[in-house]
Formats: sequence, structure tokens, C-alpha cells
Amino acid sequence: MSSSDPFAEVERPRHRPFLIGVSGGTASGKSTVCAKIMELLGQNKVDHRQRKVVIVSQDSFYRVLTAEQKAKALKGQYNFDHPDAFDTELMCQTLKDIVEGKVVEVPTYDFVTHSRLQEKIRVYPADVVLFEGILVFYTQEVRDMFHMKLFVDTDSDVRLSRRVLRDMRRGRDLEQILTQYTTFVKPAFEEFCLPTKKYADVIIPRGVDNMVAINLIVQHIQDILSGDICKWQRGAVNGQAHGRSLKRGVPDQVENDNVAAAMPTKRPLLEPSTRPH
Repeated sequence: MSSSDPFAEVERPRHRPFLIGVSGGTASGKSTVCAKIMELLGQNKVDHRQRKVVIVSQDSFYRVLTAEQKAKALKGQYNFDHPDAFDTELMCQTLKDIVEGKVVEVPTYDFVTHSRLQEKIRVYPADVVLFEGILVFYTQEVRDMFHMKLFVDTDSDVRLSRRVLRDMRRGRDLEQILTQYTTFVKPAFEEFCLPTKKYADVIIPRGVDNMVAINLIVQHIQDILSGDICKWQRGAVNGQAHGRSLKRGVPDQVENDNVAAAMPTKRPLLEPSTRPH
């Protein structure tokens, strides 16, 4: 590798990571669930170049808006919840590079100015990659890359209240937030996001409040990090890179009040931590 290569500073063996998709409606708690998983795995304080588990957000892949679209966005009149709002081509290529174990640079999106920033986030190879977003299961090409799919299922009233608080912190007024929600967010959730729930292997009711589900997922990831990843990698080499054969201990979708899949229980569950917010 040439010394002029911007990624030459990292010499790590390439391997195919275990890719987990995390979907759910707006403000359902997807990023909070991912952060809790990182925390319980002790990865949140590890140097970003050495992490075994990393998080990538679909929000980073919003399209660059035209002047007309940006003007609409600033008035709350642009639909950010429609599949066309995302740069799917860039998202697919980035995920393919991640799956190939490459170092990638992910765009940074500013939700205050509705623009893509010059700064990029460098993501280094990891054993497990969590890719979260409202429509990560919508495009089949993206959906088929995931070895496990999680859907965070949170009550719509709770999601709305969280979104109102979040967007007000971004400097938007209440009327604009509610108009955008009823005009774009809610209809788009029902048309594009909710139907993809059927693709999930694990459904997490109540999001990060559901520590039973979170602990089961953490335990499954610990199994991958402790050696099972080698088994599914051998399967990938043999042409079984996707499908149920890679989802050890994750049966077809079954739903109950806590978690929609029965994962292996070789070790006692971790003690629930206090909620981060």
C-alpha cells in the first residue's frame, strides 16, 4: 500500500463483518438502541480505529439539495422521509465497501442547514456493523446485505413527542414541526417504513426501555465476537454470504411483548443499565 494512500495508516486484515440493519419509525429510538448496544459491549470508549462494533447512520446519506429544495426544507415543506430523499447509490456502494472490510468515509449531514458538510467520518473495519435508519430495509439491494435485521417498534405518540423536542432543539417552531409530521412524516412512515417491518428478524417493542431484548441482542453479538463470526465467514466463502444460514439462533419472525426472536442463552443476561436519557 502506497504511503500516499490516505488509509495507509491502518494495516488491518480484511474480513467480512457481520452487518446488522436497525430500522423503525422516526424518533423510535434506533440510534439510542445502537448506542446502548455499544455501551453494553464496552465499545463506546474504545478508539474508533480499534472498535469491534461500529454504527453507521442512514441519515448521513441524505441527498445534496438544490437551492429550491433547500428553501422548501427550511420551511418544513420538503419530504425527508421519502426513499428519494436518500442517495441510495452512494449508500449501497459504501455498504459494499464496508462488507468488503475496507476503510470508508461517510458523509456528514447538517440538519440545521439541511446540507452535506465537507467533513467526513472515517469508518474503520469492524467485526460487527450496525446500520440504522428509517428506510434501511426499503431497498432490496441494501436489505439483502444484512445478516440480521432489527426493527425498533415504538408507540406513535411517543415518537411524535420525541420528534417535537428534538426538532425544537434544532431551532424549528412547533407549528412547522407538526405540519411537517402530518404532511410528510406520518404518511411516509405508513407507506414506506412500516411495511418493511415484515423483513425484521427481531422486533424490539419500546426500544431501549426493553432491556430483555437489548440484552439478548448483545449476547448474540458477544457470541459473534467470541468466535462464531469465523463460522459464518467460512460459510460466506462457500457462497452463503446472506440468508438464514448466517443468523445463528435467530428463527423466523415471532413476536411477543419483549422480543420477536428467541436467541441462544448460553450465558446469563447482562444487568440492565440506567437509561441514557
